[in-house]
Amino acid sequence: MSSLLYSLGRACYRARTPVIIGWIALLAALGSAAGAVSAGTSDSFAIPGTPSQNALDTLDRRFPQAGGAQAQMIVVAPAGGKVTDAPVKARVEQVADALGEVDGVAAVVDPYDEDVTSALSQDGRAALVTVQLDMAGDDVTDELRSALVSAARPLREAGAVARFGGAAFGTAPPRPGVTEALGVLVALIVLAVTFGSLRAAGMPLLTAVVGVGIAMAAVMAATAFTAISSTVPLLALMIGLAVGIDYALFILSRHRDQLAEGLDAEESAARAVATAGSAVVFAGLTVVIALLGLAVARIPFLTTMGLGAAGAVLVAVLVALTLLPALFGVSGDRLRPRRAPSRLPWRKERRERTGGTRPAERWVRAVTRRPAVTVALVVLAMGALALPARDLRLALPGNGTAPPDSTQRQAYDLVAEHFGPGFNGPLLVTADIIRTTDPVGVVRRIADELRDLPGVAAVTTATPNPTADTGIIALVPEGDPQSRATEDLVTRIRGLSGHFADEYGVEVAVTGHTAVAVDVSARLAGALPPFAVLVIGLSLILLGAVFRSVTIPIKATAGYLLSVGASFGVTAAVFEWGWAAGPLDVARTGPVISFMPIIVMGVLFGLAMDYEVFLVSRMREEYVHGRDARDAVTVGYVSGARVVTAAALIMIAVFAAFVPHSDANVKPIALALAVGVLLDAFVVRMTFVPAVLALLGRAAWWLPGRLDRLLPSFDVEGEALRHRLELAGWPAPGSADVIRAEGLSLSGPRGPVFTGVDLAVPPRTVLVAYGPPGTGKTALLLTLSGRMPFDSGRLKVCGHGLPGEAGAVRERSALAETPGINDLEESLSVEQHVAERLAVLSLRPWVSRAAVTRVLDTIDAAVAAATGAAARLDRTSLVADITPLERRILGLALAMIGSPSLVVVDDADGLRAPDERRALWRALAWLTGSPEIRHPGGAADTLPAVTVVASCQDPAEALAAIPRERLIPFDMTTVHPAREKVR
Repeated sequence: MSSLLYSLGRACYRARTPVIIGWIALLAALGSAAGAVSAGTSDSFAIPGTPSQNALDTLDRRFPQAGGAQAQMIVVAPAGGKVTDAPVKARVEQVADALGEVDGVAAVVDPYDEDVTSALSQDGRAALVTVQLDMAGDDVTDELRSALVSAARPLREAGAVARFGGAAFGTAPPRPGVTEALGVLVALIVLAVTFGSLRAAGMPLLTAVVGVGIAMAAVMAATAFTAISSTVPLLALMIGLAVGIDYALFILSRHRDQLAEGLDAEESAARAVATAGSAVVFAGLTVVIALLGLAVARIPFLTTMGLGAAGAVLVAVLVALTLLPALFGVSGDRLRPRRAPSRLPWRKERRERTGGTRPAERWVRAVTRRPAVTVALVVLAMGALALPARDLRLALPGNGTAPPDSTQRQAYDLVAEHFGPGFNGPLLVTADIIRTTDPVGVVRRIADELRDLPGVAAVTTATPNPTADTGIIALVPEGDPQSRATEDLVTRIRGLSGHFADEYGVEVAVTGHTAVAVDVSARLAGALPPFAVLVIGLSLILLGAVFRSVTIPIKATAGYLLSVGASFGVTAAVFEWGWAAGPLDVARTGPVISFMPIIVMGVLFGLAMDYEVFLVSRMREEYVHGRDARDAVTVGYVSGARVVTAAALIMIAVFAAFVPHSDANVKPIALALAVGVLLDAFVVRMTFVPAVLALLGRAAWWLPGRLDRLLPSFDVEGEALRHRLELAGWPAPGSADVIRAEGLSLSGPRGPVFTGVDLAVPPRTVLVAYGPPGTGKTALLLTLSGRMPFDSGRLKVCGHGLPGEAGAVRERSALAETPGINDLEESLSVEQHVAERLAVLSLRPWVSRAAVTRVLDTIDAAVAAATGAAARLDRTSLVADITPLERRILGLALAMIGSPSLVVVDDADGLRAPDERRALWRALAWLTGSPEIRHPGGAADTLPAVTVVASCQDPAEALAAIPRERLIPFDMTTVHPAREKVR
């Protein structure tokens, strides 16, 4: 991957203007689309298939009067008065009539109606006016809410208090505020201090803002096609901004370090994208996978959150890999540090005072001096921070968590004050009474039983619908919608379903705010274990593949769990216990949003792996290059600590800036992420990790051989790029060799296949690797064509270094028919084989007759060159019916269709007849001479020059058929120690 990113970084540096214009155009296009088609976000927490949602669906079908959203107006009489006073009562009834005239209102319940109960407070100071709408809560517009509030103006003019709440006045969609800008300002300060340059500091911010703008515009445009939670845009903003700045910081830091070493600006940009960019891709993909894993919960609004946040991270990665190097191209050498930081006078004086060591070096030496003590202290401290997580309660947001100055929050508090907290979240019990002969009586008897349950304050409604197939019972709990007592009441009522079925022959269901919250929490509780297994399993596999170690993934996962537990504990201490609630602007303590744990686990996983890769990869690099295990930890830590510290501080600042946000959904998530990053970066990755690695020593880098072969390889450290750069000046400039190998070696399960292969193969020649069976001929051919990796040595084919550019070599080389690899289908004709190969290479379902004819003419010319006689191969002959020589020449012609530079022919003396073997060698020699092919009608084509790599047991016939100047014989027994040289 690093080689691909190297080319990408260089291309974006050179094409900086088109790249920058392209990203700006994309931002403008998506922004315009979002403004034109956005349908707004949704506040629905519906989960299809849950008991509460099924009950709501039943109400929509059978009791539409109760199926729409409700608004609730609470009226508090002027000081010293009561709502039963004639003037106040008249105003309330006047307003009720006005509310009924508002478009979208289905009915208004008069609180003074004799059939209405519990609409007047016991002290007579307040009245509840219920407004039933003819639409779902998601369809309620701001214009309708404003119309309802305006209709209550006469009450306010009379000195009464009138506030609106209920489902129709749900919490307002979260919007970015000024505090988020403070987070960006802190990030700018950290970047400026880190780089000592405002130009450099502004680049990560610029790229992050572009990425976030594109992601948010895409999210808002997507609302035209699907329902998207109102939390998604702000979540995408928060996560996209944090990772966008961090990813750009890592690449920019590597670029400036290389510039300080004197590297050319263009080359430095390409290498920075290839090395730091590889880690960015790895870290970004882990975050994306973890966020997409939220779909395992099977909760629609949570799935959209995961998709939106994952999209923001993906855009951040793409922007960092393309737009950032384009900006490097604009700045050129102006990003080069003017003076090495270590030479600044004040830093020199400080280093002299501290013995010449950096703060990072002093810290890592301190934590690794007694690593067992460090590990124990970290585990105990993080465990203590996690203890409050036992009291962490989850719920859905309601009007009780709305901003204190909002009408819905004021209505919520007034209702709780005058009527009791349960009136803010009544429960609806539905009864399927279609099979009963006494629908009214059954509903009333069920209501009487419910009224006697512990925790029920009142039953306000008990009535069947007009068709007498569904009954509805509205009851008011004693506790508020988010209290444990109300949750227990929901469970208690659901537990009576069997009793009601036996006693009355009806099925009952419970819905309402608390019932929905209970179902959401239950679904999330069921999804959390598989999600945790997914995240932890992914962590073990990915880190094992990256670092080729067993212990490092286990250590990293243990550290991640410590960070998650501690972040949950701190969040519980703030939102449940009330610690620091005032400074953090937590207006109401209590449960946090239900999906906070699963989102924090997903995001923090990716960020933790991010820091793990950047720190530990430097340590592994030092260890692989020969340093002692403990010294490798120290040197690697010092190399990466500065960038990781800056990245963590930036991310903490961005997340912390969202904590004072008025939206109760985002606040606990932001706090948990800020605390999680703080603890994971500074306590786990920069304290716990070096201590564990120092404690384990060489064992930290151990991986069983079998597991090493099973795990995929991720080149996040740029090994392939380093190999490519090492090969850049080899062989010497001016060399035209198609193949150049030096010390090439390969081993298999049974030992060495070949060792110490040195080759120099010029163009338009035939390399003949010969030797008895088992001397590694086929393995060498596959290695030279980029189809088999080798163990050691240097190899360049067609100007591309292997193994890093194996894909490019495979594109420039082709295999003639090789048994067991690309056998020809014997049931197809010659012409069909040609047409099929042309179709595959052109990616079209059809090919022209002229193209097929040109290839067939080439086959005829090759047969003539091989046999010395003008012969025409029957186009319609099946492969099974042609001669062995004709089949080998057909395989050659098919290999030549893609105009390769290198053609590979295995077992060239596999033909039985000596004259056929000599004919095949003549055909191979003919291919290297750029032969001219004449077609019927006078047209002619010239085949491109090729180099042939072939294998055989005895080279005598090749020596006889191929001119000496074009033949390069290579004795495989000289490089295969298990065989004696054949004489």
